[in-house]
Formats: sequence, structure tokens, C-alpha cells
Amino acid sequence: MAAWPALETRDVGGWLVRRAGGCTKRANSANALQPEAPFEDVRAAVEAFYACADLPAIFRLSPLVPSDVDRALANAGYSLVDPSLVLTAPLTVPLLAPSAPRSDILLTERPDPDWLDGVAQANGVAPRLREAHTAIVSAIQPPTAFATLRDGDTPVAFGLAVVDSAMVGLFDVVVLPGFRKRGHGEALCRALLDWGRSRGAGAAYLQVTKTNLAARQLYARLGFETAYCYHYRVRSAPEIA
Repeated sequence: MAAWPALETRDVGGWLVRRAGGCTKRANSANALQPEAPFEDVRAAVEAFYACADLPAIFRLSPLVPSDVDRALANAGYSLVDPSLVLTAPLTVPLLAPSAPRSDILLTERPDPDWLDGVAQANGVAPRLREAHTAIVSAIQPPTAFATLRDGDTPVAFGLAVVDSAMVGLFDVVVLPGFRKRGHGEALCRALLDWGRSRGAGAAYLQVTKTNLAARQLYARLGFETAYCYHYRVRSAPEIA
């Protein structure tokens, strides 16, 4: 959670409820830690927490969540959204051997305007959510590397790495539409993983939607394997990435 912080959090019966202005479901959802309270009470409290900020109630359902919770949310009218995978890889595998530094990739400790603008454009971040996205990435406390790859003078690909608990997480790895299928995504990932290794990480993780086949193929080439699956249940269709 520290690698992608919410701006507000609350514990509700063993669920960590996170809110960040509606920018990304990851930072605006209820996550099971050690569910202990009756779920109907939890659901009511979560719905109230989001309603007071004019946000939809969202639950992130991982293997920690009993199956009857998923059924209860479905019966209450919650839609299943974004089935996703958490992938992991040890940085010791030959596929992830250190690569030569590239002059077209810039790594910075904090996000600069090129990075913020490029990620927003590539991800289709709505203008009203730009401020919240900037607040999230600026609030990350563990060591970070913000990567920008240039094609000539044009920033075209972007990514973020965060090192925490001897693992490096990859986030916001995106390439502008006109510059895809040129190896930019793989180059960014390798640069960020090399940076994570230099900061003491021994393994890497990332999250990807099941439908993003191109990204899944890239991560498989890099040696990533599925650790577990999760999905979201959303009360109403949100404008949340």
C-alpha cells in the first residue's frame, strides 16, 4: 500500500478503506486485511465513506476475501470490473540480468512535468483527476524512480518504480499510442528493474489487467509469473482508471 498511497484511509472491521479523490481504483477502494466484522455492516460503512466524497463504493477482492463477500456484492448490484493479475519475478533470473544504461531514458527521484503530462496522456487521465494523480505519486514515501524515455526530443514512454521491503514495484508503465511496438516498454522496465536492484531489491512485482495481452506478453518475456488474481466490485460505473 505504501507504494501507491491513498490520501485518506480508514479501518472498517478489518478492511482498509482508501480514498484519493477518485484517481485510480487502487487508491480508492476497500481492501481486506483481516476481515472480522459482519460484511453487511462493513459494506454500509464503506458506502457512506465514499458517498460523502461523491465517489462510488469500490471493493478490491483478493484471495483474502471469502467467496460469500463477492456473492453478496453481486447480489447488491455491484459490477465486476477489471479482473487483474499480480505478477512477481526474482531479479536473479537470467532474463533480468542487468542491462547497459541507455542515454534515452532519464530516471528522476520525483515526477517532472514531462512525466506527469505523458502518463496522463497515455493513460487517458481525465483533467479533473490530474491533481489527484500528482498528489498520489508525490506522496510516495519509499525510494522512487520516475522514468521517461525519449524518441529524439519527444517524451514517449513512462514508468515508475518503488522499492519497499526488498521488492521493487512497477507502476504506470505506459507508451504513447504512436510509439508502441518499438521495444520502449521493455527498455523502460529493464531500466527500472536495474534501478530497483541497485537499491537492494531482490524481487519485483506489478499489476496488470487480464485483458491487457500485450503487456502480459512483455512481462512473461521478462520472467514474471502470476502470484494471485484479484478483481473489483463497483457500485456504479465510475470515471476511475
